[in-house]
Amino acid sequence: MSRQHHQINLSRRSLFKFGAGAIGTGVLTAGIGSNLLASQKALAEDDITPDKALQELLDGNERFAKRKRKSPHQTYSRLVEVAKGQKPFASILSCADSRVPSEIVFDQGLGDLFVCRVAGNIATREEIGSLEFGSLVLGSKVIMVVGHERCGAVDAAIKGAQVPGQIGSLLEAIRPSVESTKEQSGDKVENACKANILSQIKKLKSSTVLSDLISAEKLTIVGAYYDLDTGRISIVG
Repeated sequence: MSRQHHQINLSRRSLFKFGAGAIGTGVLTAGIGSNLLASQKALAEDDITPDKALQELLDGNERFAKRKRKSPHQTYSRLVEVAKGQKPFASILSCADSRVPSEIVFDQGLGDLFVCRVAGNIATREEIGSLEFGSLVLGSKVIMVVGHERCGAVDAAIKGAQVPGQIGSLLEAIRPSVESTKEQSGDKVENACKANILSQIKKLKSSTVLSDLISAEKLTIVGAYYDLDTGRISIVG
């Protein structure tokens, strides 16, 4: 067995040991390497629960929708505080749509949210890896997959749009959700969008890193649908 093949098949326990050397000596930074090894302790010391983290997101969105934003953690002192290190309480996998900025619609600030944005809120390998990092290393307690009303990527997938470049890879990832909702009544884009949210959650839960955290009651993963007209988030699934 080659060394490369052996490394690919490392157990999670061996991976942590590997991280002590490779990560700690510069693959990322010494700080990230030590955080990875100590992540379990860090999570245990953080008293916020997944349910509480989710409620904080929902409460923030309620303030936003009612035009009663507190705009927390948006001061210069907060900037200085989190420059030393981050510990976001929630992670967001959302569409890249410019009308759905997470820190605004959830009324949060610097260092509160670990956000991954991609058209169609697709859980690619890179997005999953980022969210694993946000949960395992940084201590995020909830991952919310956010789709939204009138999503252009979903609409293009429904219409079978012919697109240039790499845009087609996004539509291909969404098409299974389009197919699964063909017989449903109601708004086709909304139906496919919500099905796509649930599909991406399934992909995230297939991650052994994330599933282990869920089993240990240190993480929850939920879906949400954002209404462009009202600014409100509703839970999906």
